[in-house]
Amino acid sequence: MRWGRALVGALLCVVAMQAASAQRGRAADIAEFDWFEYRGDDAVFATPLPPGHYRNPVLAGFYPDPSVVRAGDRYYLVNSTFAYFPALPVFESRDLVHWRQVGNVVERAGQLDYDGLRVSRGMFAASIAHHDGRFYVVGTAVDSGGNFIATADDPAGPWSPLHWLPDIDGIDPSLFFDDDGSAYLLNNGPPDGAPLYEGHRAIWMQRFDLARMQPVGPRQVLVNGGTDLASKPIWIEGPHLYKRDGWYVLSCAEGGTGPQHSQVALRSRTPWGPYVPAPHNPILTQRDLPAERADPISNAGHADLVEGPDGKWWALFLASRPYAGERYNTGRETFLLPVTWHDGWPSILPAGQPIPYVAPGPAGLRADAETAPLSGNFTWRDGFDAPQRDPRWLLLRTPKREWLDLRARPGWLTLQPDAQGLDGSGNPAFLGYRQQHTRFDASTAVQIPAQPGLVAGLAAFQNADAWYVLGVRRRGARAEVFLDKRDGKRTTTVVRSTVDAKGALRLKIAGDGGRYAFAFAADGEDWQWLRRDDDAAMLSTAVAGGFTGTTLGPYARREPDRSSKE
Repeated sequence: MRWGRALVGALLCVVAMQAASAQRGRAADIAEFDWFEYRGDDAVFATPLPPGHYRNPVLAGFYPDPSVVRAGDRYYLVNSTFAYFPALPVFESRDLVHWRQVGNVVERAGQLDYDGLRVSRGMFAASIAHHDGRFYVVGTAVDSGGNFIATADDPAGPWSPLHWLPDIDGIDPSLFFDDDGSAYLLNNGPPDGAPLYEGHRAIWMQRFDLARMQPVGPRQVLVNGGTDLASKPIWIEGPHLYKRDGWYVLSCAEGGTGPQHSQVALRSRTPWGPYVPAPHNPILTQRDLPAERADPISNAGHADLVEGPDGKWWALFLASRPYAGERYNTGRETFLLPVTWHDGWPSILPAGQPIPYVAPGPAGLRADAETAPLSGNFTWRDGFDAPQRDPRWLLLRTPKREWLDLRARPGWLTLQPDAQGLDGSGNPAFLGYRQQHTRFDASTAVQIPAQPGLVAGLAAFQNADAWYVLGVRRRGARAEVFLDKRDGKRTTTVVRSTVDAKGALRLKIAGDGGRYAFAFAADGEDWQWLRRDDDAAMLSTAVAGGFTGTTLGPYARREPDRSSKE
């Protein structure tokens, strides 16, 4: 009997030791965040908003390549996301100004694989359409499948798996439905024959069979090169076809995505052309304005047009707000302007006129719209109280494992990191919130890691070669706060400081144009600046390259235990 009791006691001891070991392992392997807060304070948004007016951009931050469709009394919009996941957010609005995200076209990990892709590859510009009660999105998964179409009965989802269109070469597909129900697929592609110069592209069209979900019949070039081939226009893309007053109106982006970006229009009496350019092209651009103008908006183009409930037309398009020359960290944003028609031709903005930050809104503008702020100055806070991730958060590439948990410790975000870092091409334990202002601060409260070998903190990320990590790691009985910076192919520790804080530590990244500052604070204490006025130009698209904007948020990574070396 004694032997039996001794054996049971030994077994219980082993179980207790294993449980303690598991608890220690859990403490070493997770990073915990109490909350995240973002606050934007741009001078251009400080102007009082008159009744019946709205602010540009209507979607601030990295929301490029907008496409819009009307379905009844609602409008639906999608944006590019490149190698971020979930992909292709779907927004809903009743007035074209106040938008609410209702879903994503790609939100299941099995729909697409981004492993190994650079951040500016993946999901390029998609286009949304509505026909006979069904929604369609066509787009291009660059380096990860090619052109595709997805469908849904409800724009909030679920969306179908991606149906691939293997015979379509190029990017930026869109669907057009004619009055007789015929469907056509348009896209940017190589010209017919050898390109005549760098950037020489064409707009192609082909009939589309909705039952088979595939293009059918011959393809035909609608536009070769652009509106004036003799002037060697570059990167004709983003085609959208509309029918108005018996005219087929084709609108495309032209000039690339930088300062020469523009929107052009052409029209024909038949869907197959020939298409004649508008006499006043481009119908939208900012390239003809003085570079030294105050509060500039640049890179305007890639527009989609939609008819409002009162019969007036509007254009949603991308543009950027640079803080110095061509530098902007906020990415390409979604703007709204009215469309006027003259002699059957559309015009978005007369030549030489700047895009306004404040403008009269569409009929039915809802001043009391109950939507989370996406423009203007605001504060957004996530207390991690919901059981599901807020739709504003982005992940880098498609997750292959469950490293994010909002249930394990209610009211906290728990990350289970591995060795994936921001300089790699996998799926690091990082949640990205789009930087939406030139002047901002982002902060969080993070539990100081209990064991060495774990980094937890706040990151500002542009791509694998352009980021900051304001982090904390365990150093024996103390903690070390540090700032790592990636500017090119090398990561450097800019500054570090050892602190006696226990429990949680607050971290903050503040930006003002191209200068960022970094601070930390223990519970109940004032902010201590670890680094002020650091040159963050590498986070601008002009320096980093690509098509995305800066994202900020909680980050964690496993690393070798270096405590013995300190």
